[in-house]
Amino acid sequence: MAMTRSRKIALVISGLLLMLLVIGVALLALVYLAFRDGEPDVANNSVLVLQVKGSLPDYAAQDPIATRFFGASDLSLTELLLQFKKAKVDKRISAILLEIDSSGAGWAKADEIRDAIAEFRKSNKPVYAFMEYGANKEYYIATACDRIYVAPIGDLYINGLAAEAMFYRGALDKLGVYADFYQIGKYKNAPDQYTRKEMSEAQREVLNAMLDDIFNRYVDRIAAARQKSPTDVRALIDNAPLSATDALGAGLIDGAKYRDEVERELKERLNYKEADKLRLAKFSDYRRVSAETLGLNKGERIALIYTSGVIMSGTSGGGSPFGDGQTVGSDTVVKALNDARDDKTVKAIVIRVDSPGGSSYASDVIWHAVESAKEKKPVVISMGDAAASGGYYISAGANKILSGPSTITGSIGVFAGKTVLKGFYDWVGVNSEYVTRGKNAALFRETEPFTPEERAKFEGMIKDFYYGDFLPKVAKGRGKDVEYIDSIAQGRVWTGTQAKERGLVDEFGGLDRALEVAKELAQIPAGKSVRPVIFPAPKTFLEGIFGIDTTDEAATAQMKQQQAAIAALPEDMRRAFRVATLLGRMQRGEVMALMPFELVIK
Repeated sequence: MAMTRSRKIALVISGLLLMLLVIGVALLALVYLAFRDGEPDVANNSVLVLQVKGSLPDYAAQDPIATRFFGASDLSLTELLLQFKKAKVDKRISAILLEIDSSGAGWAKADEIRDAIAEFRKSNKPVYAFMEYGANKEYYIATACDRIYVAPIGDLYINGLAAEAMFYRGALDKLGVYADFYQIGKYKNAPDQYTRKEMSEAQREVLNAMLDDIFNRYVDRIAAARQKSPTDVRALIDNAPLSATDALGAGLIDGAKYRDEVERELKERLNYKEADKLRLAKFSDYRRVSAETLGLNKGERIALIYTSGVIMSGTSGGGSPFGDGQTVGSDTVVKALNDARDDKTVKAIVIRVDSPGGSSYASDVIWHAVESAKEKKPVVISMGDAAASGGYYISAGANKILSGPSTITGSIGVFAGKTVLKGFYDWVGVNSEYVTRGKNAALFRETEPFTPEERAKFEGMIKDFYYGDFLPKVAKGRGKDVEYIDSIAQGRVWTGTQAKERGLVDEFGGLDRALEVAKELAQIPAGKSVRPVIFPAPKTFLEGIFGIDTTDEAATAQMKQQQAAIAALPEDMRRAFRVATLLGRMQRGEVMALMPFELVIK
């Protein structure tokens, strides 16, 4: 039968489209090959320039093509630490110049950076720190280096540590909003920010204990690094801020110099000729030197799973537009754990936890996946800046738990509730009515607080979770009695040092040490190296084009735009937005295993 004219046209158009698609794929492949970053040339006797700045998330995927076209993503802690390891064994690198700027890293990450500097210095290669100015954490990191320089115009704001707690009860009263909450644990103070106007004695007790622990360690390590007594360091802190000249006179730094003057000193240290130019290896280039070519990251595979951010149901993502950072999606983490569990080439699993907690339901789902994985291979937890409440829940069952001395952990407790908006609705002229079927159908209505019967039902649900799930699972994982865990739980937040004393943490160490512990538990011979493998594997640029739901990609792009706009607001306003977001989630009846306060120690 003869082909119709319209069908011929359709076939021609289809053929052309197919041909264009093939050509497009071929061109993209050629672009990928052409722009794929190769190994850079690194001259002998080079100085590697590294920066400590920005948010320093635990992990940020890098793709050479995406980096070339759209710029590199934020520097991650994992990538920064890898550069130290590479430079230690790279004979072409003779020193590191560490540029330290304002960083969002917490105190536990600061300790990991200091540990990486100390490990690098075992190679007898120097590390010079340079700051235009420095605050507490920046100076703390710098004290691990051989020499510290501050620009002549700079200052040291080592004024001591302060922890801030904000309370919204006064604002809610003015808006006619009443927070109707219930929490378990003497120290589970998360609802306090909505129900109180000032700090409770329990919260003040915890904050003081944590500040004492971190501040004492801060003072002691500065004293040891600068060869001073702790008493002298405390006196200098009490007199801060200090100008670069005053800091030099006090022996806190080794020079008040500009960057080019520091480079000249490095030239002398490395025996350069006067006429020679200092050979600098930029981080943007050196990051392309693969660890494998230097003999690192080879051998048996150990799965590495990152869980950074608030724990939620669903897939992991980039957080909310209100500055919450990344989110830990239970679906994403469970799949990663199951894949690593079933991969016969994977000998052990390390989970990096940097989370204040979140949804109790999502946390429990991840806990179950850890238990399942543990039946086949060792599971080790590496705690970052925080692994509290739900973050501790997902950690409790692992074979080993490692943290930093300043990691914020514990917070074993739960809370839930709702906001009553009747006063606000009356104020703005809104009337809300309910037609229900079922005795408790209006349990979470926004216009009325819980009735006595509703509250009894609601509190019973929360108690069932805490006493029937949270406490027993932590006790089982840590090999302790439930009564003992309850005595140190109560929603109380501990530093890593305090948690280790109470058996909630096994030992101190960062991610590298966690990989070593996993290697030991997997009975991999000590002389063999291991290769950490990220689960889920990060998508490449081409996979991102052809393998991602464009709706999700568009949503991600929109989220980034919103985050950029919100980032311009003062921190207190961003915090208020985060509170509103959290209240909205709890309005659905979600039980939260979340830190009792938003802790920022500066």
